[in-house]
Amino acid sequence: MKLIHTADWHLGQSFHGQERHAEHRAFLTWLLDTLLEHRTDALLVAGDIFDVVNPSLRAQELLYDFIVSAHERLPRLDIVLIAGNHDSGNRIELPAPLMRRLRTHALGRVSWLDDGRLNAQRLLVPLTDETGETRAWCLALPFLRPAEVTGSALAKHDDERAPSDTPNDYVAGISRVHGQLIEAARERREPGQALVAMSHAHLHGAAVSEASERPIVIGGEESISAALFPPEIAYVALGHLHRAQQVGEPRIRYSGSPLPLDFSEVAYPHQVVEVTLYGESLADTQAIPVPRPVALHRIGPGPLDRVLAELETLDNDPELARELWPWLEVRVELEAPIPDLRARVEAALKDKALRLLRLERRLPTVEGDTPAARIDLESLGPRRLFERTWESRWGEPPAEEVLADFDTLRQEVLDADDTDLSAREARP
Repeated sequence: MKLIHTADWHLGQSFHGQERHAEHRAFLTWLLDTLLEHRTDALLVAGDIFDVVNPSLRAQELLYDFIVSAHERLPRLDIVLIAGNHDSGNRIELPAPLMRRLRTHALGRVSWLDDGRLNAQRLLVPLTDETGETRAWCLALPFLRPAEVTGSALAKHDDERAPSDTPNDYVAGISRVHGQLIEAARERREPGQALVAMSHAHLHGAAVSEASERPIVIGGEESISAALFPPEIAYVALGHLHRAQQVGEPRIRYSGSPLPLDFSEVAYPHQVVEVTLYGESLADTQAIPVPRPVALHRIGPGPLDRVLAELETLDNDPELARELWPWLEVRVELEAPIPDLRARVEAALKDKALRLLRLERRLPTVEGDTPAARIDLESLGPRRLFERTWESRWGEPPAEEVLADFDTLRQEVLDADDTDLSAREARP
């Protein structure tokens, strides 16, 4: 049978304040066509379906319209969704009874039996071929929050201690849950049926993105070992890390995000993974590249003159619909302050079908530039503090026009504060 593994859609993402519905809609349309073209038996979505726990109505419509359309075009397709760390598990599961009528299984959280054991049966999803025969079982494990796996429920099982090299209780709890689910799958499956695990987690040795992945646990001690997945697991479909990669062996993979979620991800290969199973074993995996509906350009870092020259070389298609204009990040290295930097960059982009999302100023390192010593802010005053900060950064005092701008901004803040205070005092 054939599976498509994908993850980290982040529907509803605000990209530096801009919505990306057109890009997500284009991806989901492409995915539908790909499922049909490859005669796929099951679609696995390994978490972070939405970008935030309370997604917009438009983001939710994208998901549910996709599920309905997939069922209309591929009535035998099984879809399995798990919640990621960006998702609300309760929200993912809320429409689950309706979605099951569309052969879609949504798992947002784990639950426990009265004796404290994992309720594993609800996390085991049968995957069927085009004849309706169960050919595999999906071990669908949603993202596990610390409170779910470090409480009293698992503590009842003194015989299920974590290995002595487990770094903390959270990782120990995750390990126990995986172990219990795998044991339940062994008991449930019949000869000839494959086991496919799906998890939203950070595995040891996997490469993280430069800027866009939210840490699962403060301190970064959430990573788990690939050894949790014994060889009898034919394939492990992972979500959370945006860079497509295998971890240790071809059967353990992050599909990566289908779209770059930050400018630091521009050069990543964005893809879904086609997985072919034969009996109980993995027969093949193939990466299917995802076309990029909206281009991302990352200019610089470099001096302003060079950056402006690069901007001139960018393709310009005025016939494009505005929602498909390329996103742009510009990084400028400065030797001295340029007060009108944004205006100069925007002038170079005038009449170009490009959307400037981010302008980064890279400041020079000043000799002796160390954290400021403790000072009495009250006696120093805002204006003098600004002058000292400017001089420590640029190596020279601010010009008169810069100080004039500072004074204007400060007065605006004071005026706004006075207005707010008056309004509060006028209330009964």
